[in-house]
Amino acid sequence: MKYAVLLGDGMADYPIDEIGGKTAIEAADTPAMDKIAGNGTIGLIDTIPKGFTPGSDVANLSILGYDPAKAHSGRGPLEAASMGIKISQSEIAFRCNLVTLDKEGSKTLMADFTAGHITTDEAGVLIHELNNKIGTSDTVFYPGVGYRNLLVWKGRNLFLQTTPPHDIVGKEIIHYLPQGEGAPEISGLMEASQKILSTHPVNGSRIRSGRRPATSIWLWGQGNAPTIYPLTKRYCIRGAMISAVDLLKGIGVYAGLMPLSVKGATGYTDTNYRGKAQRACEFLREGDFVFVHVEAPDEMGHEGNIEKKIRAIEDFDSKVVAPILQELDNYEQYRIMVLSDHLTPVSVKTHVADPSPFAVYSSKREENVGEGALFGETNAKSSGILISPGHLLMDYFINKWGDLIRRN
Repeated sequence: MKYAVLLGDGMADYPIDEIGGKTAIEAADTPAMDKIAGNGTIGLIDTIPKGFTPGSDVANLSILGYDPAKAHSGRGPLEAASMGIKISQSEIAFRCNLVTLDKEGSKTLMADFTAGHITTDEAGVLIHELNNKIGTSDTVFYPGVGYRNLLVWKGRNLFLQTTPPHDIVGKEIIHYLPQGEGAPEISGLMEASQKILSTHPVNGSRIRSGRRPATSIWLWGQGNAPTIYPLTKRYCIRGAMISAVDLLKGIGVYAGLMPLSVKGATGYTDTNYRGKAQRACEFLREGDFVFVHVEAPDEMGHEGNIEKKIRAIEDFDSKVVAPILQELDNYEQYRIMVLSDHLTPVSVKTHVADPSPFAVYSSKREENVGEGALFGETNAKSSGILISPGHLLMDYFINKWGDLIRRN
């Protein structure tokens, strides 16, 4: 049996007045996902347990079959795993965004949580400079992908409350600075970074070319190393993770999935969609399970860009879902799932905890509902199928999909 999980990050949305009350998925041309939903089974998955902040870390742990209440310790250590950085129980890993802060009178606002989608090369230069200037043997900065970087705080066990920067775009940052044990030290690092970044040549070049500079770091998503039993051992399968995002790669590492790199994968709308699909198809010829993650719809949700979110969903459908679905037709037995991990509505520009649509098609005819529904939030809700808690879905998908269909 071959298994493919294809995830459009944050592609689910609320109905949008500007496109006739449809969601971005419903307005998009998605024949491949419609085929999976129409011939297979469509429903909703509840990926965010009560009490958890809606985010890709929690949601994708749920999708891969892990109860976040047991497996989630923070976003930072998951990203560290992707970068080959081992975090001990006496260390804390922080997500370290490069961001753009703007002054508005006496106020300091979060203008851009991506620093104008700074390139990986530019970000690497800045992170290395920060490590040289304010890093210590106990405080080490690591470059990641684009604006997404890492700080490891050694020998500390801090009880902090931090805020994701994508949740506060356009807001005054003073209300969202770290709070709790160690907060002055973490805030101090953020302030110290601003002095170094303000005069760096990389930012000077970005300003001259009309791009936003990286004016500060923003530390959040901290945590110790989690305890996660590999998915591959649980189901005795060989699997792979394909993503441009360290978070997903890190979750994959803990789940026992081989991280596969794709040239030109950026985590944005210019990503190499076709390259991801090709890599997945190549892996499935020898392996059993592949998880393909595309970040672009989520980024467009954060930007509040309806047109580009629709286009990202269409690119995901035509350049990722369609070729992988075609490849799977070469195998006698397979299941394919398409889904969104959470909603990132263009109206609110951040993640929300509402259940997200999923669709599964099985090569076994008796495992499909086959009611002809198009893929989208409205039809997913109308199906009456809700997987809650969401971490139960993976076991159904791998082990007992027929049982779920017969139950519903």
